Amino acid sequence: MLGWFPGHMNKARRQITDALPEVDVVVEVLDARLPYSSANPMLAELIRHKPVLKILSRADLADPERTREWVAHFDAQPDMRALAVTTTNARELKRIPRLCHELAGQVRADRDVRVMVMGIPNVGKSTLINGLAGKSIARTGNEPAVTKRQQKVRINGRVALIDTPGVLWPKIEDQASAYRLAASGAIRDTAIDYVDVAMIGAAELARRYPEALKARYRLKALPGYRANPDAARVEADGPERIDLLAAAGFDGHAILSEIAGKRGGLRPGGEVDLHRGAEVLLHELRDGKLGRLTLETPADIPPEPAPEPDGNDAAPSSHNA
Repeated sequence: MLGWFPGHMNKARRQITDALPEVDVVVEVLDARLPYSSANPMLAELIRHKPVLKILSRADLADPERTREWVAHFDAQPDMRALAVTTTNARELKRIPRLCHELAGQVRADRDVRVMVMGIPNVGKSTLINGLAGKSIARTGNEPAVTKRQQKVRINGRVALIDTPGVLWPKIEDQASAYRLAASGAIRDTAIDYVDVAMIGAAELARRYPEALKARYRLKALPGYRANPDAARVEADGPERIDLLAAAGFDGHAILSEIAGKRGGLRPGGEVDLHRGAEVLLHELRDGKLGRLTLETPADIPPEPAPEPDGNDAAPSSHNA
């Protein structure tokens, strides 16, 4: 479980809460390669009474078949639509104002549809806003949390956008999501052990896209997982760890070692530099050099936890019997 809550993100949450009553539609920008993991559950709680347009950004990097599955999944939810785009493609962005009007329903003829744009850091939110505005308004960058403050911009199609800083949530409970976010670059590379992220990423790629992984790094075979007796140990101050390598079924350490050996990570004496292998794999994954890949499907969404029993429904205790 990964936890943090920088001060500027706490401030952004307050700004979002204050602005929401005047908003007609929420646009949540997601990474098309991980639409579940890049959706902030804290934002979902804040915006639960507003219609939502889910923008799956970086669709040019994602698996088209998986993207269609995600769009269908979101479109099936009430008061929700989804659109997959490449945020630098102006033609694809032209559909967004119309979809916002459809979701907003009837608004006064003398005002714009008010749209709040949300998303976690580094999912392409600022690039999307600049594309919609037709000029550079929001700062962009490949590091998380570039946008620091809320700003407003009017775009064609009678839509007024409110940009918000990228907001992560206090604790990422789903360990698999934490590693997917780290692999994509949404979490700073110092937040989780870099080599661990690459090892688990290698195992997941071996499970989901074995041919792409083998072709990119000229791997003859993908070694299966061998149980690590420490992988599921219980920490003194935390819950039991999920063995993500076992879940993937492939030996991410062995795969990463082979990648390192082929890409300048072989030290004198035959020692393998795993950090070099991690740099190669993660940078090329983020740049789309392994092809169009998606790291999760709607089937990977964990089931909703069972509701807490109502105290009124509880069985009577022995002293009341």
